[in-house]
Amino acid sequence: MLIAQLTDLHIGAGRRLAYRKVDTAGALEKAVAHVMAMAPRPDVVLFTGDIGDLGTPDEYALVAEILKDLTIPYFMVPGNHDRRAPLRAAFRDATPVAPGGEFVNYVVDDFALRLIGLDTLDEGKPGGVLPTSQLDWLRGVLADGDGRDCLIFLHHPPVLTGIAHMDAQNLGDGAAELADIVSKHRDRIRAVLCGHVHRPIHTVWAGVPLIIGPSVAHQVAFDLRADGPSAFVMEPPAMHLHVWDADQKNLMTHLAYLDHYDGPHPFFGADGKLIV
Repeated sequence: MLIAQLTDLHIGAGRRLAYRKVDTAGALEKAVAHVMAMAPRPDVVLFTGDIGDLGTPDEYALVAEILKDLTIPYFMVPGNHDRRAPLRAAFRDATPVAPGGEFVNYVVDDFALRLIGLDTLDEGKPGGVLPTSQLDWLRGVLADGDGRDCLIFLHHPPVLTGIAHMDAQNLGDGAAELADIVSKHRDRIRAVLCGHVHRPIHTVWAGVPLIIGPSVAHQVAFDLRADGPSAFVMEPPAMHLHVWDADQKNLMTHLAYLDHYDGPHPFFGADGKLIV
């Protein structure tokens, strides 16, 4: 099973440049083209938040127009730049919330790995939260007797990354309780996928891999100083490709750049000799 993780799109209405510099709509178009050209093609795409930049219907309409070229299944959770109601209105199939659900929480059982989307949005605020009702919902999902291997995807990381201005707005209330839940089910939670930090970051948290994805557009500046500035850099746009091997019970993550680069070039010539 191949899972493409695209995150932090920050699409502006009218193709507005993010921060007056970043062509986020063009970046999403390149990302979709890259995914669709892959061989083998991913089975599913997970969007881990910040689909829009202000969370307006016009932004989501533009995203939907671009995603018409993405003909494989995809699912979304909101980030702090999103708004639940317009996101759900624009992407009902990609946010399959049970009737009456207040948050964008859901389970997808259509693949070899069970996918659990978790909503950490605290509307109008940069940091994330998981209230008691959210945590109880997750406990119920993990205790439903299914027993399948699963993956949780959300926007805000529940860990400190060392990038101070981002750590100040990570998952706050509910992070400790989430760690407790994940730890109790670490025998079948194969990974927790996040966005928000705009950098590829990997660690082990609560006994499972925690993987933060790079943005498909712009990256947060890599600066581990306690007083490091809040800034972004135009490092290469990228995505994560997660490869689930059900036989080996193993999830392998690859970093894939989305721009075009020179190559591939062969190591060996037609005569079978190493090119030197």
